[in-house]
Amino acid sequence: MALYTCPSCDMSVNTTCGKCGADLVNDAIVKDDGTRVGISACPDGHGKIKSPMCCGSDMACSV
Repeated sequence: MALYTCPSCDMSVNTTCGKCGADLVNDAIVKDDGTRVGISACPDGHGKIKSPMCCGSDMACSV
């Protein structure tokens, strides 16, 4: 299961796709201005969401 952890307070959350149950994968999209936004995506193509945030920062995932 994908485990996202906050680098500041060490809180963690598990993430899976609600449709197929697959672990979400850590990824990023690049905006038109060149900035990167962290996302979590279903590896089976069921969609993507903004990565979880905690303490004002994106949570990191080792998957």
